[in-house]
Amino acid sequence: MVMSQTKAAFGQAEPADYESAVSARNISKNYGAVEALRDLSLEFPRGQLTSLLGPSGCGKTTLLKIIAGLLQPSAGEVEVNGHTVTGPGPDRAFVFQDFALLPWATVMRNVAFGLEMRGVAKSEREGIAAKYIAEVGLSGFEHSYPHELSGGMRQRVGLARALSVDAQVLLMDEPFSAVDEQTRRKFQEDLLALVQHENKTFIFVTHSIEEAVYVSDQIAILLPRPSRVSEIIRPSSFRSKGVDNIRRDPEYLDIVDQIWASLRSYVE
Repeated sequence: MVMSQTKAAFGQAEPADYESAVSARNISKNYGAVEALRDLSLEFPRGQLTSLLGPSGCGKTTLLKIIAGLLQPSAGEVEVNGHTVTGPGPDRAFVFQDFALLPWATVMRNVAFGLEMRGVAKSEREGIAAKYIAEVGLSGFEHSYPHELSGGMRQRVGLARALSVDAQVLLMDEPFSAVDEQTRRKFQEDLLALVQHENKTFIFVTHSIEEAVYVSDQIAILLPRPSRVSEIIRPSSFRSKGVDNIRRDPEYLDIVDQIWASLRSYVE
């Protein structure tokens, strides 16, 4: 079987064989008269990367911000590790599309900023920050400022900052959309390595079908507003074949084509 998928009404999923780190249950969100999300339910497996994929305006970022605690749902609830989300918390970290760096702070200070806000001693937080600066490939740039870095390097700083606070859930809102194609592909490869080595749960918003299939353990396809989950796809056999072989694998190509067939009618 090329992939397992759910084509049922939202909230009706095949039996899970994994433990959920995040549960979104019957989430609705209204902005005045605009109904963005309607009764959306979705489970996010612990230690895996789930992509939210769908046409523009379908509520992907709205759902991500509700999970982050940055927005309150109009109905429903989100649980992270069994605890109901009522606002932002140390169990979640957000990687923004626009980097959201402190322009007056060095790379070291930016990466350590979350730890600084938690009162971690300077020597300890800089040691932790140095580890993640190295992990995202920025060793030697600790004392550089954001304006001295390329867009790709600034995004790496944002990722290192999210990793440094040791949140168990990383929320990523189109983090690679502002970089060139070559950098984006390298980021995708690096992200696969992070998912494997960090043992964290990643929730990843993207507009790119190819990117979603490449990086994801699970893909949730959202329909246009009022948004709900139309399919859950779990790519399988090509995941273990190495980053250089994924895009050439027939299963990868088949899943990309099947997702496009599902979404084509919703693209204006």
